[in-house]
Amino acid sequence: MRALKQRPLLVMGNWKMHGDQAKVRALLRELCAAELSPGAPEIAVLPAFVHLADAVRVLKGGPIAWGAQDICRHPDGAHTGDVSAAMLVDYNCRFVLVGHSERRRSHGEGDALVAAKFKAARRAGLQPVLCLGEDLVQREAGRASQVVTRQLEAVLASCTPRDLRPVVLAYEPIWAIGSGAAAGAEQAQEMHALLRGCIAARGLEYARDTRILYGGSVCAENAAALFEMPDVDGVLVGGASLRAQEFLAICRAAAAFQAR
Repeated sequence: MRALKQRPLLVMGNWKMHGDQAKVRALLRELCAAELSPGAPEIAVLPAFVHLADAVRVLKGGPIAWGAQDICRHPDGAHTGDVSAAMLVDYNCRFVLVGHSERRRSHGEGDALVAAKFKAARRAGLQPVLCLGEDLVQREAGRASQVVTRQLEAVLASCTPRDLRPVVLAYEPIWAIGSGAAAGAEQAQEMHALLRGCIAARGLEYARDTRILYGGSVCAENAAALFEMPDVDGVLVGGASLRAQEFLAICRAAAAFQAR
């Protein structure tokens, strides 16, 4: 199966709303001090907005990139509490999540808003990571494919091909996030192949270059099996990314896969 994969792996840590300044600085320093092999995957961390300055200070010039967990669809203006794409660019962010399930669920973000945020990121030169996924009720009702396809199509339909090249997707089954019950590698592969097929079906020739991450209770124990899947191009790590040694173990598993 590995021979079919031609995309470099990406390991991304989503720190969510965790950690005070002291803990985040310690985590950054521990990651920065790690010796990463030349064949290491692409690595990025996504701290909370208030910790981005520390990420820049500690990680600048090193192999680990950084980004943000959300973005405003508007370029500027009277939008209290929001953070614009230009502000993220000022902090040298490379990546930004859009449409994470926790934003969709807790903040009522619908497909149209997610698409607008995606385009705002692209206009600013940021790499949006479009999150897609179904909840347990939807999966048990046999609607998982329908849900993630709708979420993806909402963005594809609103963007030009130029907006979508390159693109990073993150399939995150909501029922697995933080539950410890990750989707099996074969389950992840099935959904990733579906998403790649949706892009290819629109005549977008670069579908094979689209990286699709898996997110949902990723840990050092299940990462290697996920990397074996031909359409799994990396992982979006939640809780395990807050433990430096476990996150680095996931990175090493990706490096070992790429080195074979």
